[in-house]
Amino acid sequence: MSQDSNNKNLDKNFKLMALSAVVLLVLFIYTIYKSSSHIQGSSYYIGIIFLFILLFLALLLRAKQEKVKDFFNKNKKQTTAFDDEIVKNRAKISNEDLNSNIQAVTSNITFKDVAGINEIKEELEEVVDFLNNPKKYLEYGVKLPKGVLLVGPPGVGKTLIARAVAGEADVPFFYQSGASFVQIYVGMGAKKVRELFAKAKQSAPAIIFIDEIDAVGKARSGKSNDERESTLNELLTQMDGFDGDSGVIVIAATNKIEVLDDALLRAGRFDRRVHVGLPNINDRKKILELYLNNKNHEINIEKLVNETAGFSSAALATLINEALLNMIKDNKKILNNSDIQVAKNKLEFGKKQIKILDDKQKEILAIYQASKSFISKTKVALFDESVEKLNSTYPSFQELRENIRRDLAGFIGVEVIKKEKYAINHEDLEKAFKTANDVVNKYKMLNSVDELLLDIKNDLRNELSQNVEEINRLKDIMLKNEVITFDDI
Repeated sequence: MSQDSNNKNLDKNFKLMALSAVVLLVLFIYTIYKSSSHIQGSSYYIGIIFLFILLFLALLLRAKQEKVKDFFNKNKKQTTAFDDEIVKNRAKISNEDLNSNIQAVTSNITFKDVAGINEIKEELEEVVDFLNNPKKYLEYGVKLPKGVLLVGPPGVGKTLIARAVAGEADVPFFYQSGASFVQIYVGMGAKKVRELFAKAKQSAPAIIFIDEIDAVGKARSGKSNDERESTLNELLTQMDGFDGDSGVIVIAATNKIEVLDDALLRAGRFDRRVHVGLPNINDRKKILELYLNNKNHEINIEKLVNETAGFSSAALATLINEALLNMIKDNKKILNNSDIQVAKNKLEFGKKQIKILDDKQKEILAIYQASKSFISKTKVALFDESVEKLNSTYPSFQELRENIRRDLAGFIGVEVIKKEKYAINHEDLEKAFKTANDVVNKYKMLNSVDELLLDIKNDLRNELSQNVEEINRLKDIMLKNEVITFDDI
């Protein structure tokens, strides 16, 4: 009945438009006839041409009115389908789950407030676009990923990024930490998960952000049924309980993806993973420019960027804040390099939060990462914790061996270039040993772990020794840009 009413309104509008054009045209011609002796310019003729165009458009729309009706009905149907799905989800929510103190916040942070994450912004912009323009995707039957997992070390801005997504989309933002779900009393953690999702569905479109999800999402052992596992089971159930067009998107953050339960990472839950690493040299420059904006300072930003290798975005914010506190303490009006130096000393020696690399340490790390990039032929950043591996469902012996080579390449590269062994990233060693152990003890491909590792190390020494110039070239690129791209290899 509503559609018939809309069609009648369209017919009426077409007729009124055509009638108006005809009446105006007649009046205009009559005016010209009566006042032809006073016409001095071309405005009259422009007006009459405009009215003829109006009349032509009215006749054209009248001829194509069926297609116009279909267009409006189609778009209305798409938008209504999205709204209907949200209404259905709200109808399924029990009043008990809505009676909680969980409240949404409105984020006033947008992407322009977060510097140095251009690649991450590109990945998340379609999430924002879907929340703002759902019909564009529903037209093709596209559903957005239910969950986005932000992976990276502490302090790189994972929470800030999630808030920026909510701010860009202008939707309610529900923040919870993984630890807040871990309750002493049986069933309370699962209840809080239900309440969180119920509130989000009621406010849809909305974003749920779960910080440090590893606190509740650790792999289940199967040997117990404790409160944490019950909470995880409820989280898995809730993420299965809504579709990609429900208007609710879950964003979670962790720095320990390896401990998460496989069921949480499978397709249909956290479909997309976004790796947020430590900022490189260009990122740090943008971050520092943002933090020093509107500050009266005499800081050489280019010099400071090179001196803060290894700093996270949070550490850079702390550095500038500590420097400003020192400026105020000394009753100064301008922030200068002496304030920065005091702040760096506090971070390095007082709080023990950050490892500040000197030129020698930075060179060693650059050789380490350049060697991994050379062997793997992949993009590697200065502070990447790992390198891209071959990932097959049924890995061959050569693929497993290649993964061990990629883990050991950095150690052997530094040994070859510096003529000395250095203790750099023990996690790469542990990964190499684990893979070698799987080759021997799990897959029974060889008889000795030590012989396999020794053979690979000798192979790497030989290859890297023959390519010292290339390693040094990549090292220089790494020191300059703090990243080696595919184009550099």
